[in-house]
Amino acid sequence: MASLFPTASALSATFGQASPYRIQAPKRSSALARTELYPSWSVAEDAKQKTAQLSDAAVAEYTKLSQEAQAKTGKIELYSGKYYVGTATCTFGGLMACGLTHWAVTPLDLVKCRRQVDSKLYSGNLQGWRTIIASDGFRGIYTGGSPTFFGYSVQGAAKYGFYEYFKKFYSDLAGPEAAYKNKTAIYLAGSASAEFIADIGLCPLEAVKVRMQTTLPPFATGTLDGINKIVKAEGVAGLYKGLYPLWARQIPYTMMKFASFETIVEMIYARLGGQKSDYTKGQQTGIAFTGGYLAGILCAIVSHPADVMVSKLNATRKPGEGGGAAISRIYKDIGFGGLWNGLPVRIVMIGTLTGLQWMIYDSFKIFMGLPSTGGAAPPAEAKA
Repeated sequence: MASLFPTASALSATFGQASPYRIQAPKRSSALARTELYPSWSVAEDAKQKTAQLSDAAVAEYTKLSQEAQAKTGKIELYSGKYYVGTATCTFGGLMACGLTHWAVTPLDLVKCRRQVDSKLYSGNLQGWRTIIASDGFRGIYTGGSPTFFGYSVQGAAKYGFYEYFKKFYSDLAGPEAAYKNKTAIYLAGSASAEFIADIGLCPLEAVKVRMQTTLPPFATGTLDGINKIVKAEGVAGLYKGLYPLWARQIPYTMMKFASFETIVEMIYARLGGQKSDYTKGQQTGIAFTGGYLAGILCAIVSHPADVMVSKLNATRKPGEGGGAAISRIYKDIGFGGLWNGLPVRIVMIGTLTGLQWMIYDSFKIFMGLPSTGGAAPPAEAKA
């Protein structure tokens, strides 16, 4: 039913222009925003645009720095001497990957080692850290951090550099077809050979680290002090009395670390589809971390009994006692179950550690213009 009264819009249209009392629109202040210029503005959209701009700027800056670094070092040919050794290649990437990450997890390693030697010392990690901090201050949870950093820097440089070398060496011996068919065997042989050499450099510093972490109070104040005390008491041989158990721990660990990483990364790319080169640098490093973390879990399980034995030998081996006799005595004391003390902590520690190591190592390789690690090239590509 139609209204008997005119609407407000009809009255305005009819009398608005003629009314002497027509209200004028206020003049726009210079401080007022012109809302017609922002028809679809929103906080979320603005944040999204700013994030994209920052991301683009970061990528551009990264690319610029990478190009400058590559220009300074010159072109690095794959599998040349320069590829394996130098401050811009595999050895330096391994040094950064291992030294920094092992030092970062020193608090976890400290509690793990002490619990391996005396399972009743702490009820758990948090209780262990609280006890250490209350006794020695915050610096106390980094006991053994110095020999850890130097030892694993040396080990990482040798391990990654020699792995790349031996992987190519054994592949060339086998030939492209056989190397591709037996790629897991190539990974295992290359990593075992590399770790055998790397542990010779690690062993003296590992001896200092373990003794600092498993004696209360710590028997040395730092790396040099620890080396001097061991040499004075036991001679240079004292620095290497844990070498055989170290090989027993590290060689299986590294074989699992490299072979499973290469295989897992290859499986990830196969599942995602396309070639490795189809993915961005950030995606490749993300895949490296994922593959490394999964490989690290396997590494921790395989090498844990030997890790416990290394800690026990360095802490409780008697002067003049043979290696076999010491191992037999320790095993009689702790039994099979004692070889698995601290495994959950080590899984978390080694998984994170290995993931970060592969991420750092591959990030450095990509930064220097080298291909990331993971998976063997098909024979057709290997011949090219």
